[in-house]
Amino acid sequence: MAPSHLSVREMREDEKALVLEMLKAGVKDTENRVALHALTRPPALLLLAAASSGLRFVLASFALALLLPVFLAVAAVKLGLRAWWGSLPPPGGLGGPWVAVRGSGDVCGVLALAPGTNAGDGARVTRLSVSRWHRRRGVGRRLLAFAESRARAWAGGMGEPRARLVVPVAVAAWGVAGLLEGCGYQAEGGWGCMGYTLVREFSKDL
Repeated sequence: MAPSHLSVREMREDEKALVLEMLKAGVKDTENRVALHALTRPPALLLLAAASSGLRFVLASFALALLLPVFLAVAAVKLGLRAWWGSLPPPGGLGGPWVAVRGSGDVCGVLALAPGTNAGDGARVTRLSVSRWHRRRGVGRRLLAFAESRARAWAGGMGEPRARLVVPVAVAAWGVAGLLEGCGYQAEGGWGCMGYTLVREFSKDL
C-alpha cells in the first residue's frame, strides 16, 4: 500500500467497537497455536495426566476424565490471551490508541503504547493488530514506524538516556516475529510458564 494511501491517527470514540473486533480477531488467529504449544510441553502433559488420573476416581466416564482437563486448560489459555491482547488498552502515558486508516476512511490497523516499568526500559507496544484483509500490505510496518517515532519523542521528553521500543509477541505468531526481525528487532527474553517461553520480547534501540 502506498504511504500516501495510509495515515495514522488517534482512535475516535465511535471506532471503539470496530477496533475491539479487530483485536479479538488478531488473538483468534494465534490462540489455537499458542494453546497447542503450551499444552504439548512435557510439564503440561504431566499435569494433564495427573489431573485425568485424579478425575478417574470421581467421574464414571474414562473419556470425560481424559478430555475434561484438556478442555479446561485450552479454555484457560484462550481466555487469558483474549483478556491480555483482545481487549482495549487502558489510557497510557504515550497517548493513543492509534489506528491506521486508508484513504477511503477504512480502519485497517490498531496500535497502543505504554511506558516501561523501570527507567531505561523505553516504551512498550501493548496492542498491535492489522485487519486480515490488509495484511502483507505494509500496514504493520507503517504502525511500527509510527510507534518508533512516538517512542523517540517520549524518551526525549522524559530525558531518558536512550530511546527503546519493546514488542511482546506470542511464541506462535511467526508472521509478526518475521516482521520485527526484518525491521531490525532482536529477541531478548520473554516470559512463560513452567520454564517454557510463551511470549517473546523483541526490542530495538532507536
